[in-house]
Parts: sequence; structure tokens; C-alpha cells
Amino acid sequence: MSDTTSPNLAAARRDFVDLWGQMANHWGISRTMSQVHALLMISHKPLTAEQIMEELQISRGNVSMNLRDLINWGIVRRTSIAGDRRDFFTTETDVWSMFQIILRERKKRELDPLLTRLDECLAHAGKKPDASATSDDKAAHEAYVKRVLELRDFFNTFHRLFTAILDNQPGSLAKAAKMIDKLV
Repeated sequence: MSDTTSPNLAAARRDFVDLWGQMANHWGISRTMSQVHALLMISHKPLTAEQIMEELQISRGNVSMNLRDLINWGIVRRTSIAGDRRDFFTTETDVWSMFQIILRERKKRELDPLLTRLDECLAHAGKKPDASATSDDKAAHEAYVKRVLELRDFFNTFHRLFTAILDNQPGSLAKAAKMIDKLV
């Protein structure tokens, strides 16, 4: 943060970075990763790793690791400034686009593997118990398959919804939210 930032703005920035960091626990990411993202999100210009270190009071290694992860997620970009040899970092400024990127990545990392694993669980159970199975074994198999199929169908519905909403068109999440808002 520059020395010319007003005390009120400086306090507001700290509050926001802290809030975003606290929310990280609910999102399943590290607090520091969330704080680095928050700082970049509210900055009016790209920041260097050194500026991030200074503002958040964290080590160079911690900054580097979290920037790399945020770049891999697709919500932070490395950039340059003419006449300056340092690397600068910036984040997506459009909130809808940012969350579209995040949701697409979470779908890829969480929902897609879950569906694959549910299919594997069904395959392991087999179509039917063998002929020598007791009626209790048959009932247990039927209940297992029914419940896992229901879960798979439930998550498949969200998979199809996310696939439709999170297409590669910028603004598709915002358009989908506006359509849903009209329905509600």
C-alpha cells in the first residue's frame, strides 16, 4: 500500500483482506491464498511479490507458492510494466468472470472426480448379487445401489447445470444468474 493511502482506506483494505481470509476456511482453500487474492482484487494497480509480502507480512516463499496456485486456478495473471523488469500480478476484475473461473475449476477438481468415483462404487457393487445371496444380502445390495444411483443422479444434475452455465463464454454465469433471478 502506498504511503499516500488515507488511514480510512488502509483500515478498510485490511478489513477486506481479513474478511476474505476468514472466508477461506469455508471455501476449502488456505487463508493466505485467499488474502493474496483479496489484496490483488482490491488493488488499483498490479502488485509485485515484494509488495504483497510487505502488505501481508508473509514470507517470499509463501507469496510465491500462493501466487503460483492462484495462477494455476486461472484467477491471477503475471504481467509486466514497461520499463520495469519485475514481475507484477493482477487478478480478474470482473466479479462474475472471476467466480465463473473459480466455479469451473472447482467443478473440475471436485465434482468431476466425485462422479467418476460414484460410478466406480456402482461398478464394484455389480448389477445383481449372485444366485446364492440371501434375501437380506439382496435387500442390502438393492438399497446400496438405489442410494448411490440417487446420489449420482443428484450430482449429475449439478454437473449438467454447471456445464451449461460455465461454458467458455465470458459473462455466461452473470446471464444465468439473471435468468434464475427472474424465475425467483
